[in-house]
Amino acid sequence: MDVKRLELLRELAERGSVAAVARATHRTPSAVSQQLKVLEREAGVALTERVGRGIVLTGSGRVLAQTATDVAVALERAQAVWDDFVATPQGEVTLATFPTGGQMLLPGLLRTVAETPGLVVVASDHDPSIREFPELAADHDVVIAHSSDDKPWPGRGLVTVPLLTEPLDIALPADHRLAGRASLAPGDLEGENWIGVPHDFPFEWVYREIERVTGSPVRVAQRFSDTKVTESLVGAGLGIAVLPRFTAKDARDDMVLVPLESIRAVRWVSALLRRDRAERPSVRRVVDALRAEASRVAALHGGV
Repeated sequence: MDVKRLELLRELAERGSVAAVARATHRTPSAVSQQLKVLEREAGVALTERVGRGIVLTGSGRVLAQTATDVAVALERAQAVWDDFVATPQGEVTLATFPTGGQMLLPGLLRTVAETPGLVVVASDHDPSIREFPELAADHDVVIAHSSDDKPWPGRGLVTVPLLTEPLDIALPADHRLAGRASLAPGDLEGENWIGVPHDFPFEWVYREIERVTGSPVRVAQRFSDTKVTESLVGAGLGIAVLPRFTAKDARDDMVLVPLESIRAVRWVSALLRRDRAERPSVRRVVDALRAEASRVAALHGGV
């Protein structure tokens, strides 16, 4: 049964005549009568009966009119709850992030979200290969991911929200022969030992670009996904590495970062969401806060 026709039956029960219902609902009496007849067909029983020149509700009509009142109350209550939910998003939002993304963005994000009563972000860290980031969106409301370009992420139904672009620098031991340089060309790095990342992980493409430009293979001595391990080995003089500027800069006294020339060594950081989850008010509020925090971080470091 159509809710709007149920409302007309309720109005008839309260106002007593088709003419009064027509005036109240800005319809013609004929239109009201037609809608009530359609409702009778939907209900399968007679809802009104003629008495004199007017109509009154049958017993079935009175029962259904009361039900219509209950429906109207429930709809108003649902609308009120929804309006309050939109105005003040509430509930739990799950977020997955790669480690350095969490290091950059989570402290400010969680402080901002804490200002919204009833809204909670439950975050976890993951360190997948690039192609595995979209898979995390199946189990998390928001996924903070990084990639080597700004092309759309693969994966059906994913919304991509750009957050920031972060330079990737060459990390050198503080006493390295190149540590005092303002920038480095790929050719300057030939013959060095590298502390790399696992295959298919972010930053791997920078090594491939250095090989393409120089024509010489990059000699990777060790591979780690945890940048803190990489930083410690670089600081100990055991090799050089590609590291993200915002989180590695000033991380250690025994390591320096130097920009790389002729290769656009940056990573694009984005939020990935399933399209249905992107519509939730609580998720939208978290994404808005995440974008604001990313803008703050980029401005703090001067961006690219």
